[in-house]
Amino acid sequence: MAISCTCTIILMLVPLVFVGITTNAGTHKLSPLDQEANAMLSISKELWSNQHNNVSNRCNWPRVNCNKAGSITLLSPPTPSNFTDEFRTQLCFLKLNFSVFQNLVHLDLSEMGLCEFPKLSGLKKLQHLNLSYNTFAGEVPFTLLENLTQLVVLDISNNYISGTIPQELSKLERLVMLDLSANRFLGSIPLIFGQMSNLTHMNLSNNQHFGDEVPFTLPNLTQFLVLDLSQNKHSGFIPHEIGKLTNLLTLDLSSNSLSGPIPEQIGYLKRLTSLHLHSNLLSGFIPHEIGKLTNLLTLDLSSNFLSGPIPEQIGCDPFGILNLCYNAISGVIPSSIFIHSSYLDLSHNNLSGSIPSQIGNISYLDLFYNNLSIKNTKELESIIPFCYQLEDHHHNKHFGRSLVLVIIMVCVTISLGSVGIGICIFRARHHGKLENKATKNGDLFSIWNYDGKIAFEDIIEATQDFDIRYCIGTGAYGSVYEARLPSDKTVALKKLHKTESKNPSYYKSFCNEVEVLTEIRHRNIIRLYGYYLHNRCMFLVYEYLERGSLFCNLANEMEAQELKWSKRVNIIKGTAYALAHMHHHCPSPIVHRDVSSNNVLLNSELEACVSDFSTARLLDPDSSNQTLLVGTYGYIAPELAYTMSVTTKCDVYSFGVVALETTMGHHPREFMSTMTKPSTQQLLVKDVLDPRIPLPKSRKEMQDVVHVVKLALACLSSDPKSRPSMQDVANEFSASKTSMNSSFF
Repeated sequence: MAISCTCTIILMLVPLVFVGITTNAGTHKLSPLDQEANAMLSISKELWSNQHNNVSNRCNWPRVNCNKAGSITLLSPPTPSNFTDEFRTQLCFLKLNFSVFQNLVHLDLSEMGLCEFPKLSGLKKLQHLNLSYNTFAGEVPFTLLENLTQLVVLDISNNYISGTIPQELSKLERLVMLDLSANRFLGSIPLIFGQMSNLTHMNLSNNQHFGDEVPFTLPNLTQFLVLDLSQNKHSGFIPHEIGKLTNLLTLDLSSNSLSGPIPEQIGYLKRLTSLHLHSNLLSGFIPHEIGKLTNLLTLDLSSNFLSGPIPEQIGCDPFGILNLCYNAISGVIPSSIFIHSSYLDLSHNNLSGSIPSQIGNISYLDLFYNNLSIKNTKELESIIPFCYQLEDHHHNKHFGRSLVLVIIMVCVTISLGSVGIGICIFRARHHGKLENKATKNGDLFSIWNYDGKIAFEDIIEATQDFDIRYCIGTGAYGSVYEARLPSDKTVALKKLHKTESKNPSYYKSFCNEVEVLTEIRHRNIIRLYGYYLHNRCMFLVYEYLERGSLFCNLANEMEAQELKWSKRVNIIKGTAYALAHMHHHCPSPIVHRDVSSNNVLLNSELEACVSDFSTARLLDPDSSNQTLLVGTYGYIAPELAYTMSVTTKCDVYSFGVVALETTMGHHPREFMSTMTKPSTQQLLVKDVLDPRIPLPKSRKEMQDVVHVVKLALACLSSDPKSRPSMQDVANEFSASKTSMNSSFF
């Protein structure tokens, strides 16, 4: 596998391929269908990998459609799979002329590695044009857009296109969606957009510099549904005119230099479902008018200078995602926010008071770095997982010092499933034949050998009836306890909450975890020692991993500094080996479906173990393997949003996120949102390394870290087919063959 952090183009002479037919004087003029046939033959080698050269059957080629007369209406060549440097260069310099396809309605040349703009003159029926993710450079030629009067969708994002936005766009009167993002456009956002009355979706994000104020005064912006102006160095205030965009569904002004308050007119955008204002210089209070946005599912105001309390009105309606981290927000947390959010990040603020005892179905909760407290320890039973810090600043007269209570949630967490009978009783009966070998204080590692009564007594004694002092984490379905047995063995116990243990809906996930983990044996996969089933108490017994989750180790400043580069590389390797074993060395491939830094646990030697198999799935080769969407936000492969079909490549993507997170020291959320822009092709590895520890000093460490980043980026490909398998990744690590990247510094 050749994976590079920098994109190099090898300049070499290649034949120029012209799509289109020219005839010499006196020769017979070909019919339009014959011209299309010859044109398809000339590009079959490059764009269809020469697998389809029977042009008489061209209407049946993959991603080719024709009308009833046999004339091509759709061309969307498959993304090339053999992107060698030579082939990349050959594609780059193709000179494509599509003028013979007079009935073409849909043309998709995305991700083809093209450098030369195609000729499209005369395509008066073309409605959909996608040239994204290529290497087009320079200004957009006027001839590209000439006569494309029927164009509805234009996507030329993720290229190297420079200059000003062409005025010729104003002639595309039927244009509905325009995506110019991730290029190098300069200057102001032109007034021409005010003349395009049908335009409803516009993405100008991530360009070189649109440094002026946001142009909400343009006419015809009121019909916009989606507007993305993020990462453009916009400055100044958000104007009050924003309230005129009453049809907006999505507004993204993130990662700019916007300052001042959030205008209260934001409350006029009643249809808004997604609002992103994060990573700016915004200040002042959060306007309570945001509470009027009853359709809002995502609100991200993180990384600003906002202050004051969280308005009570914000929590009145259900949220999917609420992110207010890295601000100066103070006061108490409205309890309604806990009830109505599924993803809640309030970390790095000045929040105080106690955490409400009632929370809803939160799958992600981060309250790290605030001044929060818990009224009584029993409330821990209802708090959902994530590392957060609680500080109690009241002085204790008996100790004469401030008590700092640090609770690391989910450091050994594995999301618990519920209890059923099925396979669990089968295994209990099967292993119960050896129950006469058990002794009181016997080794719990032999829990399969007896009915559990003696083991249960040992556990009750070791945890003092599951006292809160022994609780080291909590999950959506239960809590995790540390128990030192009479034999001096220390284990981790995942005890179900009473309400979940009575809920039959969790039957499958509980049995799933038992079944999967009893069939897997690997040094980098957590060991399940047994389980206990009783109407009073139900729990799973695992090996105890002293250092907790990778997430918590990265989140804690002191522990993160212990994770030197050699340790981090080994953690990533161990995770890769575990997933490769699951995917390629089990009787049926096992897909984890929730690979995250929270589900990678570390032992005392900082070696990695993959945990939480409650959502794991054995792949059925005779099935579509369609499934409900599960996993942790920020780690889920993008294709699951529209295919709902689980494959091993879903785990590969999640692994790529974890690998990058381990090198960066935090979730690579912002980096991933910008990694497709051209500048990322010139990535300096040191720019994505955790600044809390020194840069790698030895040549070996440098090589290993560069290798990890290369593999991580390959795993994060948006196309599942372009991702390596976990076996490929494991082989790369085992071979340890990498060359020093000269652009490391």
